[in-house]
Amino acid sequence: MSAHPTALALLPDGRLKIDWSDDTKRVYRPRDLRDSSPDALTREKHSAQSSKPTNELTVLSPEEMAPISIKGMNPVGHYAYQIVFSDGHDSGIFTFEYLYELGEPYAD
Repeated sequence: MSAHPTALALLPDGRLKIDWSDDTKRVYRPRDLRDSSPDALTREKHSAQSSKPTNELTVLSPEEMAPISIKGMNPVGHYAYQIVFSDGHDSGIFTFEYLYELGEPYAD
C-alpha cells in the first residue's frame, strides 16, 4: 500500500473525509475510529468484552454514551496520524494503511 493522505476535512455531519494519493476519497465516523483505535487499552477492552457471557449486559459510562468527535490529528512521521478524540483519548497511532482500510468510499 503506497497511498497517503493528500487532504483532510471534517464534514458538517462530523465525519472525517480523507483524500488519498490514489485519487480515492474515504470517510470515517468518529465513533468507528475511536472503537478501532490500535492502542493497547482499546484492544484489552474489546478482549474483555468478548470473553463475557452473552447474557450479561454491559454498563456504559457517561463518557462512553456521549457522542465522539475528532478534536485534532497530529502527523506521526510520514506513515501515521495520532487522532485526538473528544473523550480525551489520544494514544492510538493510526497508520495510513490502517486508516485506508477503515474508511468507506466517498463520492462528492
